Amino acid sequence: MFQKVLIAEDVDFMSSGIKTALESLQIPVIEYAQYCDEAFLKLKKAFIDNEPFDLLISDLSFVENPNPQRLTSGEDLIKEAKKLQATLQTIVFSVEDKPYRVQQLCNELVVNGYVWKSVNGQRELKKAIKKVFDGEFFISHQLAHTLRSKETFEITDYDVFLLKHLAEGKDQKEISIELKESNIKPNSISSVEKRLKTLKENFNANNPTQLIAITKDFGLI
Repeated sequence: MFQKVLIAEDVDFMSSGIKTALESLQIPVIEYAQYCDEAFLKLKKAFIDNEPFDLLISDLSFVENPNPQRLTSGEDLIKEAKKLQATLQTIVFSVEDKPYRVQQLCNELVVNGYVWKSVNGQRELKKAIKKVFDGEFFISHQLAHTLRSKETFEITDYDVFLLKHLAEGKDQKEISIELKESNIKPNSISSVEKRLKTLKENFNANNPTQLIAITKDFGLI
């Protein structure tokens, strides 16, 4: 089992039940940080002292700190932590359940587990820790569908750009102009038309209005 775990969580750690869940797995060293900068400093110090953490469990959103923070989200923290320590195992523990965001976080951050905060969150977190320790990927069963079927269609920043401007009521010509002004390619009207057509087919949308509605539900815009 993991020997040294860091929890990045802004709620009251002692009353959250997470510590109890981890202690039941007989993890000898469990440390806690309330903010992302604090968590990263703990990771960095442990790494420099040649006593690195084995696992980072992080929420995604944190309450605003009155002091300026360099890292303001769990996503920022995980990215920086992996740059520092490539072998660090990571588990997201969050209420975020929008399919696009879950897919994006799992694919881009290459996390080892994604646990949805719910009534059974602590129980699932224990399962996740065991699975990740055994070298397996874990995702809460309620969110597993986000990594399958049509939801695995690769959504890019380019797509989000198109959808946001489409939602603002802009037509394909106007979106093409916005792309050119932002130095984003491809930016021709035909490229915009082709990609929007692909998005409509992927999301089974009959028209732009329906595409906007569906992708909003998916958390894309």
